[in-house]
Amino acid sequence: METNASLVRVEAVDKVFHRGSEEIHVLTDLHLSVAPGEFVALMGPSGSGKSTLLNLIGGLDLPSRGTVSVGGERVDEMSERRLAAWRARHIGFVFQLYNLMPVLTAERNVELPLLLTHLSKAERRKHVETALAVVGLSHRARHYPRTLSGGEQQRVGIARAIVTDPTLLLCDEPTGDLDRKSGDEILQLLQALNKEHGKTIIMVTHDPHASARASRTVYLNKGQLSLEPVS
Repeated sequence: METNASLVRVEAVDKVFHRGSEEIHVLTDLHLSVAPGEFVALMGPSGSGKSTLLNLIGGLDLPSRGTVSVGGERVDEMSERRLAAWRARHIGFVFQLYNLMPVLTAERNVELPLLLTHLSKAERRKHVETALAVVGLSHRARHYPRTLSGGEQQRVGIARAIVTDPTLLLCDEPTGDLDRKSGDEILQLLQALNKEHGKTIIMVTHDPHASARASRTVYLNKGQLSLEPVS
């Protein structure tokens, strides 16, 4: 893949955490390139740094060394204030445990990212309606999370992630808390967002069944990426 065609470029990245005087090397000289419109699955054993890498790409954390670029912008060089605005515009996060606000309806949960924009109330409502329609939950817009199934809550989470029409979707074990049927429905939805709506997706998963839905799978082990799983 040509680097100049990449949407995401991670180059020579190290990530070191400190526990007292101990240094924990999570990522070491890591390189990753993701093209626009790709659906990449990121696999690896627990503790291999998958979520850490996702957080670096999404600007939730900074590398100890190396560079992280999305859409030609250096994420690792942005100020906190600029990062917050950049994430709101370009990144949609989908979490394993949904992270919905229990006191808000589905439509209000989906609207949350739009409160950081300059859209009017009417424009926000239109965006929310579109996002809920895409995930097939228009009829559940005014329901609270406690009245929704796990699969429906994850659909709300995905609607919230796409409501700003982000450049990149980052999904951290999006089916990890779901039964197989609900998980398959979520994976089909992610595939549709990728193929029909052109969304670039990076998905962390431990499940080969889930990774099979992606267009490419890479494996993270002991801080480095490979094209084959490490036994």
